[in-house]
Amino acid sequence: LSHKGEGLHGISLIRPCFTGDNIKQDIVKARRVTKMVNGYRDILVLYHQGQLHAMDPRCYHSGGALQYGDIEEFNGRLCIVCPWHKYKITLAEGEGLYQAVEDPSAKPLITHWRSKGVKQRIHKVTEVNGNVYVTLNDSREAIESDVYQTERYLLLNTT
Repeated sequence: LSHKGEGLHGISLIRPCFTGDNIKQDIVKARRVTKMVNGYRDILVLYHQGQLHAMDPRCYHSGGALQYGDIEEFNGRLCIVCPWHKYKITLAEGEGLYQAVEDPSAKPLITHWRSKGVKQRIHKVTEVNGNVYVTLNDSREAIESDVYQTERYLLLNTT
């Protein structure tokens, strides 16, 4: 269930299907919760190293379920790793990371982590007195993970 927060414009209170009054503690315990926000957008809320993060739940590359991905650090940045094809997505910005080879003829190969740019839509999470609020990222700029939020995609996956 998702509910509009009282007096908080554009913010939804995430109410996972858990018992208890402290929603944040329920998310901390579960580590990851996928919910519909404002009646039209699925999001993944996850808890890692004392922080809450929210993003579109399907990987921008091929729609892999990110709630099953591992969280790892690459070049000092926390990323969720898609369980399908191992794509790395930063938790903070939604950037896709990849290892670039500086000189393919050099032995041993020297690689560096590089950004593909923002590929996954990230949403703002706010915690107030144990309640968790998500402000949807309503940027009009298309982000690749948006394709998995379309009515066409959602209908294909419910039939």
